Amino acid sequence: MQRFEASYLIETPLDPAKVAQVMAGEQSSGTFTRVHGETDELRARSRAEVLSVVDLGTSDTPSLPNAYLERRGVAGPYRRARIRLAFPVANVGANLPTLAATAAGNLFDLGEVTGLRLESLSLPDAYRRAFDMPRQGLAGTRALTGVETGPLVGSIIKPNVGLSAEETGELVGQLCAAGLDFIKDDEICANPSHAPLAARVPAVMRRVRDHAERTGKKVMVAFNITDETDAMRRHADLVAREGGTCVMASLNWCGFSAIQTLRRSTDLALHGHRNGYGALSRAPLLGIGFQAYQVLWRLAGVDHMHVHGLKGKFAQEDAEVIESARDCVTPLSSSEDDRVMPAFSSGQWAGTVPATYAATGHADLLFMAGGGIMAHPDGPSAGVASIREAWEAVMAGEGLPEAAQRAPALAKALAFFGSGA
Repeated sequence: MQRFEASYLIETPLDPAKVAQVMAGEQSSGTFTRVHGETDELRARSRAEVLSVVDLGTSDTPSLPNAYLERRGVAGPYRRARIRLAFPVANVGANLPTLAATAAGNLFDLGEVTGLRLESLSLPDAYRRAFDMPRQGLAGTRALTGVETGPLVGSIIKPNVGLSAEETGELVGQLCAAGLDFIKDDEICANPSHAPLAARVPAVMRRVRDHAERTGKKVMVAFNITDETDAMRRHADLVAREGGTCVMASLNWCGFSAIQTLRRSTDLALHGHRNGYGALSRAPLLGIGFQAYQVLWRLAGVDHMHVHGLKGKFAQEDAEVIESARDCVTPLSSSEDDRVMPAFSSGQWAGTVPATYAATGHADLLFMAGGGIMAHPDGPSAGVASIREAWEAVMAGEGLPEAAQRAPALAKALAFFGSGA
């Protein structure tokens, strides 16, 4: 029998082994007690199995409030454990929303727990192949941008909102001329009245095509088409007609079904923006860890996944960013290349390159900088050059101060941003 596995971190004042059995029943054939019709044969065929329960110590205080336990007068100490469950694939089939509901779903509301976090998901190879694959992934993104080696250097259109369609197009033209490989919309700029996609896409792509005709380089632009499903399909068709190569969607707010439908209706690279993920992940004993999160979205067929950036402006520790990037380039399938491009962003500049390369050990990534490019004292072109010079140095085993002696853009970046400007 094929099974997929899920691991959880839980906290409970009860016996973790008994809670694991409750979890297995709740998310498969049963409920909190054995019910009519739940025969031994049915349980053998469809019940989830507890694979392991590992004790992780205790806490004197609960991580989350729990009225169920309070009504019963159950108090601590609160025992923490890591639990692994295996679910029959046949219970779910190739149904992504139901897979997510099975692996997580009501578990977060169980009365027996004062904390629960889905940490990881592992699928049998044949089951993984029943879902969508990235249409572009690492190799396709490199082919579309013409960047055969090294990182893709990108930036974000700023101001986020307020620019007209023509103003946005003009800015994109300047960013293309600065030497970028990749440009993306901000997650809050999708189809505003002052720059609707119907006008913005043609205005931007006119500059992208002009730049390609002059230089032979076609910059990838990730247009934010976040919307209801049919509208996203129309927006993607417009991008394709204008010669674009990428669209972006806010994954959490569109949902699995919408992203799957979008994936199946276009071959464009699909840039997955995870905004809102912090609501699912920042509490240590609540929510979904990135390994499980990115598995679910990769099953929807995304090509790029945001991981934030090292030494960046957001709350995640560098270790979490590093592990997230590794998850993206870890194959889920043994027979197909389903790796996706990790997108580093937030507070990135030439000075964060050494830590990024040291942590990843490779350059199969998008390295996006906003202020690190646009605020460079010698302008955006120098900002892009400083990042490329930094990557060339670290990939050659050279430190940035040494490389800066012959790389003026990098030297200026180190002096300006390194001083806290």
